[in-house]
Amino acid sequence: MPTYRDEVVILRTHKLGEADRIVTMLSRRHGKLRAVAKGVRRTSSRFGARLEPFMVADVLLYQGRSLDIVQQAESLGSYGADIAVHYDRFTSANAMVEAADRLNEAEATPQQYLLLVGGLRALARGEHVPRSILDSYLLRAMALSGWAPGLADCARCGASGPHDTFVAQLGGMICRNCAPVGAARVDVPTSSLLVALMEGEWDIVDAASAPTRGSASGLIAAYAQWHLERGIRSLEHVEAAT
Repeated sequence: MPTYRDEVVILRTHKLGEADRIVTMLSRRHGKLRAVAKGVRRTSSRFGARLEPFMVADVLLYQGRSLDIVQQAESLGSYGADIAVHYDRFTSANAMVEAADRLNEAEATPQQYLLLVGGLRALARGEHVPRSILDSYLLRAMALSGWAPGLADCARCGASGPHDTFVAQLGGMICRNCAPVGAARVDVPTSSLLVALMEGEWDIVDAASAPTRGSASGLIAAYAQWHLERGIRSLEHVEAAT
């Protein structure tokens, strides 16, 4: 059978039989993959630990009829252990890989893979507040999928900003003429933080107050879940950790 090699992020795993697992991965060149890792639940497995969620690996796969088979796995980034020992990092990482799984149902790009790897690396190293890393990831991942929120001009009519209303269903910041009755207003610090999270301006993000970060997080969660059409279940645990 033909073989191929790729770099992957492990998104999730499921038990198969007594010793095997089905591994769902986001790859750099082949999009989202599902493959069988044989014998990885045995204590003698040579690469079981390299195929756990949040790990980054170089894998060699056999191309199967329904599911591919993992033949080899070499670690490229061992982020799982450093993430798992901190509950806020762990919950944010779960939300990230769940969103990546949803966003890449059909196809993925190298940019989506690199974005997720960068986010998991930042979580493992504790570079910023975990929820801010998650929020930045969600905004950028949505943008790469063609759903970038409008954060300057009105997302509905294009009127020049800045504006002070955010409506997830209408695409982001909305002018007052387009805003539906009862739409929540967004203060200047929150709207500035949304832009900083999208652009990766971490000095601004890290300096934001906890209430401002909470306000931005709520808007981002609503926007992402609206466009994914299903809730990101892991966000419930993220809320509990913050």
